[in-house]
Amino acid sequence: MHGKPSLSQFPVPPEASASARRIAMRFSAPVEKFIGHQTSSGFVLMGMAVIALVWANWPGSHSYHHIWHETSITLGIGSWSMTESLHFWINDFLMTFFFLVVGFEIKREMAEGELSDPRRAALPVGAAVGGMVVPALIYFAFNPTGPTADGWGIPMATDIAFALGIMVLLGKRIPAALRILLLALAIIDDIGAILVIAIFYTKGFAWSGLMVVGVGCLVLVLFRRTGIRPGLVYFVPLIIIWAGLHNAGVHPTLAGVIVGMSAPVKPWLSREQFLSIAEQSIAEFHEHHASNGEVRHEALLKPINQLTLAGREALSPVVRLQNEFHVWVAFFIMPLFALANAGVTLGALDFDASGATTAMLGIAFGLVVGKPVGIVLVSWLMVRMGWAGLPRGVNWAGILVLGCFAGIGFTMSIFIAELAFANASSILSLGKLSILLATGVATIVGLGLGRGLLSRELDPEVAALTPAQVEASTEY
Repeated sequence: MHGKPSLSQFPVPPEASASARRIAMRFSAPVEKFIGHQTSSGFVLMGMAVIALVWANWPGSHSYHHIWHETSITLGIGSWSMTESLHFWINDFLMTFFFLVVGFEIKREMAEGELSDPRRAALPVGAAVGGMVVPALIYFAFNPTGPTADGWGIPMATDIAFALGIMVLLGKRIPAALRILLLALAIIDDIGAILVIAIFYTKGFAWSGLMVVGVGCLVLVLFRRTGIRPGLVYFVPLIIIWAGLHNAGVHPTLAGVIVGMSAPVKPWLSREQFLSIAEQSIAEFHEHHASNGEVRHEALLKPINQLTLAGREALSPVVRLQNEFHVWVAFFIMPLFALANAGVTLGALDFDASGATTAMLGIAFGLVVGKPVGIVLVSWLMVRMGWAGLPRGVNWAGILVLGCFAGIGFTMSIFIAELAFANASSILSLGKLSILLATGVATIVGLGLGRGLLSRELDPEVAALTPAQVEASTEY
């Protein structure tokens, strides 16, 4: 989260106690700092996974599965209603907003980030492809046929929040360019996972549902053509597309990607236009305050609303919406997903189930071994062939450490496991356990290699690079 105003600069509200406000600010400041940190959500996810495991294995563990799968919630408008389990509403509805943010990130990266320049994008794209293909092949080698064959997509994914949260523990050993490379690689990973879900984990089509999706997309086009800017009104096409995908048999969370990718990248107002409108609004505000007689607050609404709109539209909608959704997705939706899905009752696991062992081995080796091998191998080949170069300050030890952290699949891996093993609950539980174990191993190996192979202090020239210089520092 970026750009949140500092409340410490504001005077005490008229109805508030100054001492009570100071106490509240003292407690809220560290919370705001924690939430504002890019990697904090990774630690929250980790904590929720631990809570889910403990809850699912304590004496009252039946309550864990009951609350998520037996609790029904009905949503409806007029004569239409839909009744589903709490687990469904979390995995199939709330996670739509996770994919919405993913759509924003993809659009932004393709427009102005690492993926906007083909030469800069070559390394993360190639590394990500290697990091998806090799794990899938390893899984397939263990599970070529049978009830577990559909799980090949599970070890392909990287949980960027979790991975960045762990990577920060290495401190100054990690140059900014390596973090940017991991972020770009994870976004390509997300694109791959989205395509895998849309193409391979869709069970048949209902064309009537796809027609509804088309209506939602037409609404998006209409909004763009008539100048309706992204905001709450975009929930209308989002819900239409979600309902259409659900009825069509396609996973409805992909509605978030469609709407996210449709958001404009360019701001409505240029810097000069924003300054002009802001100066005019402030002058009008002063004029009303300077006039004789009592100030009518209604008269201040126009300049204040103009200034608010100008500030909103001076930012790219992709940047603004990503920032606005960050707290909700990172600190509510994803942790809730982890709490609802990471709980595995160890005493109820059926290791004798058909394909259980091979599924676990395929997932574990795919994430822990396949990810670093695929990323390092393809990266080395691309550099060797002259198709890409390593970012300044990043060496092959850093690429290896990055590959290990990319083996932290967690959120997306569990999400795909829910789709792959939807009709095999025993395999699903073992698959989740394997994901959690692989995440733990990848974390330990990544931290161990990072501390052993990476220097404690960055090269002074690299440390002095500005963020813009870091993003443009790939050597060719």
